[in-house]
Amino acid sequence: MTTYRQSVLAIFMIALLLPMASAPAVAADEALWALLRGGGQVVLLRHAATDMQQRDQVGAPLGDCSRQRNLTDDGREDSRLIGEAFRARGVPVGRVLSSGYCRCLDTARLAFGRVEPWLALQQSLTDTEVQAQRAAEIRALAGNLPTGGNLILVSHQYPIRVVTGVQIDEGELLILTPRGEGVFDIAGRIPPEELP
Repeated sequence: MTTYRQSVLAIFMIALLLPMASAPAVAADEALWALLRGGGQVVLLRHAATDMQQRDQVGAPLGDCSRQRNLTDDGREDSRLIGEAFRARGVPVGRVLSSGYCRCLDTARLAFGRVEPWLALQQSLTDTEVQAQRAAEIRALAGNLPTGGNLILVSHQYPIRVVTGVQIDEGELLILTPRGEGVFDIAGRIPPEELP
């Protein structure tokens, strides 16, 4: 049977240890934001939240958003939060490139106010040769130091995984540090739930 004194001591120890348990994650996040503030990074961003019950209609023109899986209200809000986080933290944004799918273009526009479609960021689930070629283009760009701020690349889960070997969630940011000649290091990731 525990005494009152033992219970108080246990509660006190838990209170002391809880901040320590969360400190490394917070420090890592702040280190990533500091890295982004310095510019010269590449941000791979998977489009924000979508309704997985919707399906892209095969063969539909990319300009027809009604025949694609689109952002949900939460996805649109997450996209705006990404942009607000970048602005609030003084993160410089250079070029913003995106897959031509509406969910990616909308994520980029809502977050950063501008976007350039880039075919290499579109997924090709049925043609592995095409996907490999697009992945090589992304690697080549991501391995070179961007100018004028950080380079933002908005894409889908599959191309991001092919390029980096990392699977990220909708609305998650994967930060790459270019090393030149198509080589980069993965600096870290920022999930949407950790945005301010």
